[in-house]
Parts: sequence; structure tokens; C-alpha cells
Amino acid sequence: MTAVNPLPNILTWIRILAGIAVFALLAGAVGGFLPVADDLPTETQTLLEKLAVIVFLVGAVTDFFDGFLARKLHAETAWGATLDPIADKILICGVILGLLSLNVDNKWLAVPSAIILFREFTVSALRESSASRGVTLKVTMLAKWKTTVQLTAFAVEMIAQCLLSSLPDTQNRVGIAAHVLIWIAAVLTLWTGGEYVLAARKAISHGA
Repeated sequence: MTAVNPLPNILTWIRILAGIAVFALLAGAVGGFLPVADDLPTETQTLLEKLAVIVFLVGAVTDFFDGFLARKLHAETAWGATLDPIADKILICGVILGLLSLNVDNKWLAVPSAIILFREFTVSALRESSASRGVTLKVTMLAKWKTTVQLTAFAVEMIAQCLLSSLPDTQNRVGIAAHVLIWIAAVLTLWTGGEYVLAARKAISHGA
């Protein structure tokens, strides 16, 4: 039996760890991760935020390459297919919670982020419930684009909040672009979530 190349799954695990690390770095920058880390020097806070941006970008890039390499290397597995959407959700949850932990004006971030998080948890529960009935909800092309838009939107948001604080005008312009992208991501998130609900309802009804 030929061994399956583990590289795609390794990249998926990197994305999972990246989600956790992004949250830890952003929360740590404001002393929200470790109580003993309160009142960090400004230089340390800035460094943690910059590291968070780098880690997030690395994690986001793996979202493309793990699937691409799995197909290219004929290394597609049931475990990889299960782990991939989980990794996406952990990365998105990590960056959302991390950004919200920063002491900045998040009025444009809170609502679309809540929409995204609620949808992700709902679809995850729906997948689990459907799987117990022998129904598999396949990832649609629009859902894949949704993930890409989410990652792009939050990458731009992180750049605005974490890298451009010394350039207020530029930060404002990039921030506006990020907010627009995040709302587009939220709309796509709701749309694809609705598609999954309808698909699950149809499949379960036919199988009943």
C-alpha cells in the first residue's frame, strides 16, 4: 500500500495552529491573554501585532496550497477533507476574537463578525447532524470563494489596525476598504449558510 503524502495535512495543521497563535498574539498585545502581561511596553505590543499579521498571512496562504497539493499529489483523504473546513473556521475565529480584543473602535467589525461566527457554528452543527444521518454536505464553489473573501478581508483589517497606526490617513482609507470587504464576506457567509440549510433539509427529507 502506497503511503499518502502528508504535506497537505501538515499545511492544514499549520492553519489550525495559526488561528490559535493569531488570537494569542493579538490578545497578548493588550494583556488579554495572560493577566501577568498587562501594561506591556508599546514596542512589545507593536511587535506582537506585527507577528500576528505575519502568522495570519502564512495561515491564509496554506488554505490554497493544502487543497492544491492534495489534488496534485493525489493525497486527498477523508481525514484531510474533514480537517480542512475546521482549520478555516479556527483561523477565522482566531483573527476575529483577536481583533475584537484590541482596544480600537470596533463598531464596524462587531456585527459582520458576529454574522460570520454564528453562521460558521451553525453550519458545523448542521454538518455533524447531517453526517449522523448519512448525509454529506459538499463544499460548494461559492463557499470556497466565501472563505477566500473572508481571509482577504481580515488580512486587510489586520494590516490597517496593526501596521498602519503611525499613518492615520492611510490607516483610515485601508480600514474603510477592510470594512467593505468584511461586509461582503458576511453577506456571502449568510448566502452560503442558507444554501447549506436548504441542501441539508432536502437531503434529510428525501432520506427520511
